Amino acid sequence: MVAFVEPHFEAWKAAGAGNATVVDSASPEILHLIHPHWNQFPPMNPLWHSMLGFAIFVLGLVSILGNACVMYIFSNTKALRTPSNLLVVNLAFSDFAMMFTMGPPMVINCYHETWYFSAFACELYGMLGSLWGCASIWTMTMIAFDRYNVIVKGLAAKPLTNNGAILRILGIWLFSLFWTLAPFFGWNRYVPEGNMTACGTDYLTKEWLSRSYILAYSVWVYFLPLLTIIYSYFFILKAVSAHETQMREQAKKMNVASLRSSEANQTSAEIKLAKVALVTISLWFMAWTPYLVINYTGIFDAAPITPLATIWGSLFAKANAVYNPIVYGISHPKYRAALYKTFPSLACQAEPAAANDNQSTASAATTDAEERA
Repeated sequence: MVAFVEPHFEAWKAAGAGNATVVDSASPEILHLIHPHWNQFPPMNPLWHSMLGFAIFVLGLVSILGNACVMYIFSNTKALRTPSNLLVVNLAFSDFAMMFTMGPPMVINCYHETWYFSAFACELYGMLGSLWGCASIWTMTMIAFDRYNVIVKGLAAKPLTNNGAILRILGIWLFSLFWTLAPFFGWNRYVPEGNMTACGTDYLTKEWLSRSYILAYSVWVYFLPLLTIIYSYFFILKAVSAHETQMREQAKKMNVASLRSSEANQTSAEIKLAKVALVTISLWFMAWTPYLVINYTGIFDAAPITPLATIWGSLFAKANAVYNPIVYGISHPKYRAALYKTFPSLACQAEPAAANDNQSTASAATTDAEERA
């Protein structure tokens, strides 16, 4: 990396000696998409491009392998081919597609320190990033809501069927296409970001039509999913905690220490679920909030936006595609068992986890909570 940075750093210093801007290296074909706001900034230090390119390369490699593994295991293991797990496979697919289609172009752009492709490729890049991201967000929301439906409502819940899961997935993609194709028809547009290595929605144009898209998009693709996930996990935790309390009271009446095995008692179900809920919500918030902050800063003129600041939105959002297969795949006991069986070197345990099929009816709700979490 040092050998790559040094000659470019010298060129950067020479360019900075004049009045060069971050826009100067852009192709003339793409200039009509670049907002005048970026003309005031000098070229970015090539070191940032090098570090960003390396980070995206590593994230892309891990994400592609991780999500491909999740899709393969869930699709080829009979015990995992359930309606609920179709949502997990859809999440893995959207994250896989995000890094497979967006990782390589961004690495190439970081190498060239500017947008290397055509203007249409920039618009397509922005659209695909929004599409995969929207699909991923709403799939996570549907997973949380499905867990809420099963764990909180219990036997009163209408079970999710294969057709029901497929309809939800179809609805997610149609919904995502609506929001991501809208800029092609005049409601906002896709433009190069300040770092000139990625493209996204235009949050600098002050017309109400452009601003309204950012506001509406944030409500439907950020605030509503986030509130739904928080709502779902809050009541899941409440239901599991109430169930655990009932089990302890019943054990006390029967003069036994617990109705559950000693191994399972090492960590109570509500604590396990609380940890998963906290991790899920925290990582979701960390992944998508930087983009929201950047977009809102732009449409409300809240603070100056520099090219360097725009890097973090892309980086954190793409990192989401890396840890999703960990949170939603590896945390699943039966997935870990199948992973051990198929790829022993990738498994996170010494031996496959035993299935919980023979547990008592009294602990069924808790077991479902643990496995679905």
